[in-house]
Amino acid sequence: MCELLGMSANVPTDICFSFKGLKERGGRTGPHKDGWGVAFYEKKGVCTFKDALPSHQSEIARLVSDCPIKSTAVIAHVRQANRGRVGLENTHPFTRELWGRYWTYAHNGQLTDYKQLKLGRFLPVGTTDSERAFCYLLGELEQRFGQRSPGPKAAFRFIQKLVPKLQQLGVFNMLLTDGEYLLTYCTTKLHWITRRAPFGMARLSDVDVDIDFSRETTPNDVVTIIATEPLTNNEQWHRMLPGESQLFRYGEPIV
Repeated sequence: MCELLGMSANVPTDICFSFKGLKERGGRTGPHKDGWGVAFYEKKGVCTFKDALPSHQSEIARLVSDCPIKSTAVIAHVRQANRGRVGLENTHPFTRELWGRYWTYAHNGQLTDYKQLKLGRFLPVGTTDSERAFCYLLGELEQRFGQRSPGPKAAFRFIQKLVPKLQQLGVFNMLLTDGEYLLTYCTTKLHWITRRAPFGMARLSDVDVDIDFSRETTPNDVVTIIATEPLTNNEQWHRMLPGESQLFRYGEPIV
């Protein structure tokens, strides 16, 4: 299956360190060689990079891992294809507009009978179960609240009630953000870590790279990283349970 990476932060932060680890799993230390993508939010705007090549071979991925693009919300994905051909139209993350905001989503897993999911005005461009599930979620959201947003927190709480239906169709590990809130949902594997002062040293598992976050941050910074598997081997990550969801806003877990 695929691997996910997300970030939620209270100040614009680059994800170079974590992305270097994920990039290696795209065909070198992991089998996820069927494309990759990453989306960065800048206020209400989204900058997305995608490539159908394995991330560890991609010059675009190398650029992203070395270029400190700062954002408060990021979603990234490396793909191991199981539904749909290898191509940009099937490469995560996917983005759609609703209520004047961009919503971005990525999925790890495989769904059966996914074509039963009803669609509203949001239609898949590619042929993956993942994109259809995303269109289904946004369609249900719009049907519930109409043309006027109930506010982002209420919208994400509604989605939290919907996603167990998708879990019934198979493996559904998910990241979803509107740039302010970031929602995670776990069926099998998903981990997260919140870094705050006092910051320390972190060391990647997949490549010989470490960083001293105390030199890169201020005492007020709060940064949460979400990943399918922990990206570092010297930190304590929180492992999510099957059926567990967690909402973050600007780095902070929301109860």
